[in-house]
Amino acid sequence: MNIRIQQLGKRFGAFAALDGVSLDIRSGELLALLGPSGSGKTTLLRAIAGLEQPEQGHILFDGEDATGLSVQARRAGFVFQHYALFKHLDVRSNIAFGLEVRRGAARWPKARIQARVEELLSLVQLDGLGGRYPTQLSGGQRQRVALARALAIEPRVLLLDEPFGALDAQVRRDLRRWLRELHDRTGLTTVFVTHDQEEALELADRVAILNRGRIEQVGTPGEVYDQPASPFVYGFVGEANRLPARLHGETLEVAGVHWPRTGVVPVAEALEVYVRPEDLVVEAGGDWLATVGTVQRSGARQRLRARLDGATTDLEVELPAGSPAYVAGESIRLAARRYGVFPAAGS
Repeated sequence: MNIRIQQLGKRFGAFAALDGVSLDIRSGELLALLGPSGSGKTTLLRAIAGLEQPEQGHILFDGEDATGLSVQARRAGFVFQHYALFKHLDVRSNIAFGLEVRRGAARWPKARIQARVEELLSLVQLDGLGGRYPTQLSGGQRQRVALARALAIEPRVLLLDEPFGALDAQVRRDLRRWLRELHDRTGLTTVFVTHDQEEALELADRVAILNRGRIEQVGTPGEVYDQPASPFVYGFVGEANRLPARLHGETLEVAGVHWPRTGVVPVAEALEVYVRPEDLVVEAGGDWLATVGTVQRSGARQRLRARLDGATTDLEVELPAGSPAYVAGESIRLAARRYGVFPAAGS
């Protein structure tokens, strides 16, 4: 199912949780809503589910306006961070709950419900655990039960709010791989909320990055990492060094070094160049002379903190495996192989 969000607005008092958000979610894709706390990502997810009512804008399901539909009519499967399982019900009953509370013509025969539950237990790899209670399961198993319960109603869209936030690092990694495989098997349009950039980049087909109730950028993991559209994206998705810059005709002065003006450079009194640590290289003909301050080793990789000569600017430099070893106090020359140019804050 395709979902189109058009100029969605939602306020909580004076706080704008969503400020004119527009977004197209493609049928069958796995989309991550990524952003810091308070960025609006969970409010947007809940609005899609029908758990929050926007004050402006529209939500379209396959071209039909679903803004005023009830939660039940939208048929969205919702998975919460803390599972929200019924402790007094066993796994089978938790999964069957959404089907058993249906009334009238929508209610399934008992045999069909039981068959669906067994099918889902197999799908989420919990065969043989249907008779256990939530307290008898690990955190990862409980989250799988929550996913199975959301899938039981045969939803049109699957919505997950920080699905792995309550789990430890290793379980999170395992469940991420499993969720990706599950999505590829079901082909269900899936939207998940996370503040973990690694999670979003590893799992999603596309990532929508939110900040202060607005979307900063939408793109594939490669696009948002390699081609950030704003300083916020540069700093939130990965890391970035910032260098002062000014435009002089066809020359861009960056931390005292003059580069030929290439590409689109914003017109502003003061500019900043953003460079990721791995996009700084050490080479004999580099633009900047710098002194190594600290060296950190992680396996074969090195991470340097270097100060530009004649400046107070420190740069983080990440070097690939096989690079020469550097020591504190050593002089090096640095060059940027990829960067972004934006107006400086306040310009």
